[in-house]
Amino acid sequence: MSRTPIARSQSIEKTWANLNWPSVFAAIIYPLLGVVGVVGAIVAGLALDSLAFSWWFVPLAMAVGAATLVVCNLGIGVLHRIWQHKAGELKWPAQILTLVHCLVAMQGEIKDWVNYHSQHHRLSDKPGDPHNPHESKAWAWIGWLIWRDRNDMKRPLAMWLRDIPGVSFVDRNYNLMSLLIHLLVPAAIYAIVAVAGGSLLLTFLLHASAVTARGVQFHATTLGVNVVGHLKAPAWLEWMLALLTGGEAIHGHHHDYPASALHLPRKGLINRIVDYNGTALLIFEKLNWAKNLQIAPMFAEPVRVKAE
Repeated sequence: MSRTPIARSQSIEKTWANLNWPSVFAAIIYPLLGVVGVVGAIVAGLALDSLAFSWWFVPLAMAVGAATLVVCNLGIGVLHRIWQHKAGELKWPAQILTLVHCLVAMQGEIKDWVNYHSQHHRLSDKPGDPHNPHESKAWAWIGWLIWRDRNDMKRPLAMWLRDIPGVSFVDRNYNLMSLLIHLLVPAAIYAIVAVAGGSLLLTFLLHASAVTARGVQFHATTLGVNVVGHLKAPAWLEWMLALLTGGEAIHGHHHDYPASALHLPRKGLINRIVDYNGTALLIFEKLNWAKNLQIAPMFAEPVRVKAE
């Protein structure tokens, strides 16, 4: 006889010893460092003439932040729609791009991401759902990430992903790859700028803006999908979160039609701008980097019947 699942927000012990420190760093510490860096760079630049701060540093930093947010979403959105819900297949160029984008987004190992999301779909809004907002909005937003059940982390990679070499490689080397992208690559950029006589202040501001934007995207996704997506919310909030998540926060259809490459109708400029994760998949299809894309019936183009 199967046991009734227990609410995860109650069953998982919330102690310092049980904190998942990589998640604490990705969700809290690193974004805060980014915010402090942005504020510190602007204040120092305005206060110290020797740093040669220019007004155009700010819009450039905003552009870099926006680009970083999009890059992170293109990792999470493609991972979610294609590798999680099998709404199509990716060829190797799109696989590599998606893995790099997921590393930039600091999503952790693909095996854990997919296993948690599979649990969520099996037990959505019921006891046992890893992030059930009806138990606790704070838990569904961030608590489930920073306090983990160790047994969850022991689950293996999903069978349908084991034939994708890049996924297995990145999971095996996740810490090393994260160190490369988030520490060594920035350090190399700082070194190049210093040798070339460029502005280290501008470089630092752009770096801090990218870190901050990744944090914004991270929390827009967990808040927009796990909480707002499962509760009644004003339309303006849903659309704002949708734009910040590349369409992932458009969630009303998702549990009925999870295997959909699009989260908004295929036609319409606004739809393709907001649901840019889906737009990227359509572009991948045009480039022959993706195939067999599935689209939920309400988002597909209507079938035209020719008059006889």
